[in-house]
Amino acid sequence: RVERAFLRFEGREQRRLDPGMTVDTPLIRHAEQLLGTAVGSASARLVLSLLLQKGDASGRDARQLLDDASTALQQNRDLLQTALDQMEQGITVFDKDLRLTCWNRQFRKLFDLPDEVMQVGIPVSEIVEQLHRRGDISFTGQNSAIRSLAAVRRPWRINMKSTGKVLEIQSNPMPDGGIVATYTDITAAVEADVTRQKAAEMLEQRVADRTAELTRVNQQLAKAQAAAEEANQGKTRFLAAAGHDILQPLNAARLYSTALAERLGRSETSEFARNIDSSLEAVEAILGMVLDISRLDTGSLKPELSVFRLDKLMSQIATDFTPLAATKGLKLRVVPSSIVVKTDRNMLRRLIQNLVSNSIKYSRRGGILLGVRRRGSFVELQVLDTGIGIPPQKLKLVFREFTRLDEGMREAEGLGLGLSIVDRIARLLSLPLALASTPGKGTMFTLRIPVSQEKVPADEVKNRRGLQRALELTGLDVLCIDNDASILSGMETLLRGWGCQVTTLRSGTALKSYCTDH
Repeated sequence: RVERAFLRFEGREQRRLDPGMTVDTPLIRHAEQLLGTAVGSASARLVLSLLLQKGDASGRDARQLLDDASTALQQNRDLLQTALDQMEQGITVFDKDLRLTCWNRQFRKLFDLPDEVMQVGIPVSEIVEQLHRRGDISFTGQNSAIRSLAAVRRPWRINMKSTGKVLEIQSNPMPDGGIVATYTDITAAVEADVTRQKAAEMLEQRVADRTAELTRVNQQLAKAQAAAEEANQGKTRFLAAAGHDILQPLNAARLYSTALAERLGRSETSEFARNIDSSLEAVEAILGMVLDISRLDTGSLKPELSVFRLDKLMSQIATDFTPLAATKGLKLRVVPSSIVVKTDRNMLRRLIQNLVSNSIKYSRRGGILLGVRRRGSFVELQVLDTGIGIPPQKLKLVFREFTRLDEGMREAEGLGLGLSIVDRIARLLSLPLALASTPGKGTMFTLRIPVSQEKVPADEVKNRRGLQRALELTGLDVLCIDNDASILSGMETLLRGWGCQVTTLRSGTALKSYCTDH
């Protein structure tokens, strides 16, 4: 190493060194610099000053001092070099002029530099030039690499084209102005990052594909649902529009069966007629409920608000359902109330009818109570029964159309439309409906109705009294108007059987002519 150092000096000074020649200042400086890399600059100056003094004693002392220092320093250097060579990172030390002074085995392994480059005192520029010739650093990257090494800033990377390695370089300053640089092989980490990035991109693409597929499926489902809803609305509109035509033949058949049963009296044949009439009544009730649901869903039924007393409506309910309750051994109790309300009378009556009918249907013993509680500006109309009750988790299910609970199916027949109609009417009239039930004990429906401060029209009382007188049918003149001949014929047969004088008309024009003549 010393010989190579002096050979470079000869080349730089363009002269040949002779052991017998007198040393000059450039040679002394070169020797001091070379010795300083081994023993330090201060020791180098001391040794050279002793050597340059005249006298054999001084020369011997200097040589002895130099030998001892060299031995100690060599031992320390060997120990340090051994420690550096065991590190996984490459390490180099450059002096303040960016000349190489020390390196470890891992550095040489990472960069695979030739022996002529790996020399003490080699400028960093020659190392970078060697990397450029090999293709590891581009022409524009040479100065950048030198600046990055000397700048002592955050870590930077170099891609080794010749080996495919990626090295991370970190420079750290030394007190004397030199630089310690560490070189870490991060190829595996970079490849792992690339792999993760590709996996993330693939996952992102898969998510995008799945999202697009899900969006497409949702769009198809939305279209299918819209088509199904449109088809359902179409059927609903058809039923609502064709309701009258559907019920007309059935009404006519019921009129004929009722008339036939009354004419036959209590004979054996009349029992068949009454059975036919009962079956027709059941069919009429089912169709009526289906048509009611259709009209409520299409909005063709509009509330007609009127002011009336609840006791009259409740009395009608009692009259209608007391016989039905008695057939099951139940007692229907109605607590009258003179409270005046304003709502659609017919819709409210249908709602209460369905509630009372439902209570009778699902009660085995006990009774049904229909009453009213005043709550400030509202009244709570309640229907309570001692029926089989409804489990808490199924309270909301009972209002769905065509939905029947297992307990109810074992108790009575039906389609599961009664409470669905109740719910629709309550929402149409904006009347809050509440349900409370205990399995095995009974059920309570509560309808909240606003109280009206208006007076009941006087003509309602007159109409009720007139209706009572009209119930005496014998000898009564009855005018029937319908555009269906079978309905007119059946009605005429039934009314004549009750002793009425019947006149039938088919149109409004016929009615005008009749009024003109009479």
